[in-house]
Amino acid sequence: MGKRRGHPAFSEGDRDERRAGGRGRRGAGRGGGERAPRKTVAERLEAGEISRDDAVEKAREVVLRILTAAQKSRRELEQSLARKGYPEDVVVQVLDRFGEVGLVDDATYAETIVRTRHAERGLARRGIVAELRRRGIDEDTAVEALDQLDPDDERAAGARLAGKLVTRTRGLDRQVRVRRAVGSLARKGYAPGLAFELVRDALAAEGEETDDLGHAED
Repeated sequence: MGKRRGHPAFSEGDRDERRAGGRGRRGAGRGGGERAPRKTVAERLEAGEISRDDAVEKAREVVLRILTAAQKSRRELEQSLARKGYPEDVVVQVLDRFGEVGLVDDATYAETIVRTRHAERGLARRGIVAELRRRGIDEDTAVEALDQLDPDDERAAGARLAGKLVTRTRGLDRQVRVRRAVGSLARKGYAPGLAFELVRDALAAEGEETDDLGHAED
């Protein structure tokens, strides 16, 4: 009997080994080995790959993109640029210039936060202070921004919020309603005593018996 044409010159095991080897080589070619970490802007600047003017321009573009999406404090922008590897002197130069033209203004930013968080979210002074701190607003700037909040306005906002909170729990046990509403107000920065008082008044306004609820201490 003659030889069969096209018969492979290697076994099944050889074929599997070649396939595995081929995959390994292809994987290595696509980054199977460790890739060098991408250089930061500071490292590229130090290596002479980009000029300082290039670094400044890149940082400026980054800040513009961030501010187009949302207003930020200077501290937040500093942190964003630092994470992207921009050297401190470049960051300072860029943000100083944005400050000069009014695009980075912590005082205005803080006032906006105070106004919107109070009017739109019903946050009390404590809650707003915590947010200002998280956003890197310094204490003096925060205090000036909070001056626009009147204690009576804060109480009125809390009363409106308490009314909404107790309405959502209508039909539940009274103690459950009180606990949930007081907890929600506390998370928004209202002192425990004031939160309890506002919830008690809101329940009384809808006809709920509240004489036995007593008072809460701050």
